[in-house]
Amino acid sequence: MRQRIVVDTNVYVSRLIRAQSTPGRAVGRAWSEAITLVSTATLEELRRVLRHPKLARYIQPGKIDPYLVQIAEISLHISNPPSIRACRDPRDDKFLEVAVHGRADGIVTGNRDLLELAPFRGIAILTPAAYLELK
Repeated sequence: MRQRIVVDTNVYVSRLIRAQSTPGRAVGRAWSEAITLVSTATLEELRRVLRHPKLARYIQPGKIDPYLVQIAEISLHISNPPSIRACRDPRDDKFLEVAVHGRADGIVTGNRDLLELAPFRGIAILTPAAYLELK
């Protein structure tokens, strides 16, 4: 049975900037071996972050929309997950919501606020490097 994985925004951004980076390879593995889970909130955050002026010098504007479409098309969309309030930064709770209500096996993130919660309700929270080390 394929694992169910939530990929955090920072990992998806790293993949678009440099596909062969550790986060980029982690996304590639999740896409090929797991079912990735998203929600409207996680996709909207990714859309907003990718369009931030600070990233314009790293990401060609023409690559953003096709990347977002690709993520949306290959991921399982978790609709209206109930609220969870557990993370020190409440903006990160959306990833926990998707993971819990999508019955995820893990969250792949570089975010310390999420990593400090590991495991969360039986869900592994892993850095991209730790995810790549899993058998």
